[in-house]
Amino acid sequence: IAARSVPQLIDRATSPRDEGDAKADGGGLRDAWPDLTLIKTAPDPPRKQRRQDLSQPLPSPVPAPGEAQPRDCSAPAETPRVESSAGRCLTLQERLLLHYSSRVAVAEERAALAQQLAGGICAELQSFLRGKCPELPFGSLFLSGPLLDGLGALAADRVDFMLPVVLDPALWSLIPGEETVVRNPRYWMIKRTGLEYFPRGRSPWDRFIVGRYLSSNALNETLHKMLVASVNWPAIGSLLGSIIRPVVASEELKLEVKHEQVELSVTLFPVVEMDDKVLLAAPPEGLVENLWLESFYRAEVSRVKELDAGDCGARQSCLRILNGLCESHPSLRKLSGSPLTHVVLHLGADWAQENLAARFQQVLQELVGYLEIGVLPSYFNHKVNLFCGLLEEEIDEMGFLLYRAVSEPELLLKEK
Repeated sequence: IAARSVPQLIDRATSPRDEGDAKADGGGLRDAWPDLTLIKTAPDPPRKQRRQDLSQPLPSPVPAPGEAQPRDCSAPAETPRVESSAGRCLTLQERLLLHYSSRVAVAEERAALAQQLAGGICAELQSFLRGKCPELPFGSLFLSGPLLDGLGALAADRVDFMLPVVLDPALWSLIPGEETVVRNPRYWMIKRTGLEYFPRGRSPWDRFIVGRYLSSNALNETLHKMLVASVNWPAIGSLLGSIIRPVVASEELKLEVKHEQVELSVTLFPVVEMDDKVLLAAPPEGLVENLWLESFYRAEVSRVKELDAGDCGARQSCLRILNGLCESHPSLRKLSGSPLTHVVLHLGADWAQENLAARFQQVLQELVGYLEIGVLPSYFNHKVNLFCGLLEEEIDEMGFLLYRAVSEPELLLKEK
């Protein structure tokens, strides 16, 4: 039976379907997520699966004798064992800790050097902007990202430069995301107000207005031209003992930095803070150019660290491991960062260090459930779906891999 089932399932998962089959099955690759376990566990031929079947309980990652593992892993449980290179059997907890120490953590000296180099570039860019655009009230540039805040994989290769755009609240107001042209609560618009009393030109940012709204695209385009054509990067790089190049082809504001000991990828984000919202000039792809993306990153970092401090939890360690694994698997890269953090926050309390393996598997199980319905609500605003930008094919591929990884975590942990 298994010999007959294997080629059929492989063919289902990898071969293109004709239009009639796709309509009949209605789920595509996602319908095949559970089939991998059927090959090993069911003596009968695999039955036809539906996408809705994934809402049924998944194979329990840490089963207790006689009953299913409760959703809240309040106590450490025995975890699956894997074979080490020396032949010793390791628990998943031990494997995760080994992976963290060998593949995730970065030497303090390397991290400090990367942060020092990023700080030097940030200061030089700040000086350039003040000299080049004295009329624009930019705030002080500051660093952000996993290198400083520690929620991502502790790789000293990525850092964000946050460039505050200082607006007069008497001249500007926020339009909620639901009222924008994309009807997406994650994206906001910044409207110029009081034009009858304060005509154009009163605000230094009026030059970036498109249709009475502050255009994130127009601001990014102006900054991109400066980064590419105006900043003397060879001189700054020579001063800092590195080679700095702007990424010309990218729509984002990116720099590539090469030093003898570290390499950095820097992204510049204009940011507006109004009405307790943090908005980034990171519009979605397409023709809409006046949208600003609401960022939860600052709140994410603060909340995770607050919870870990309260129960000596392993949330940050788990997130570093998960972010590193997602970055190393091309099909999972869009899950790294915010989506993983919000899943961890949704899981609530009791993240003791000895429960790292159980919580790790629970995060994978929760991700499969959210992918099944295509919705991951933001921890801070349940109207925001953090999966809204994913394609159907991407959801299928992610769900297919993560469903297997719930019971076989070594699929993610194996060396690449």
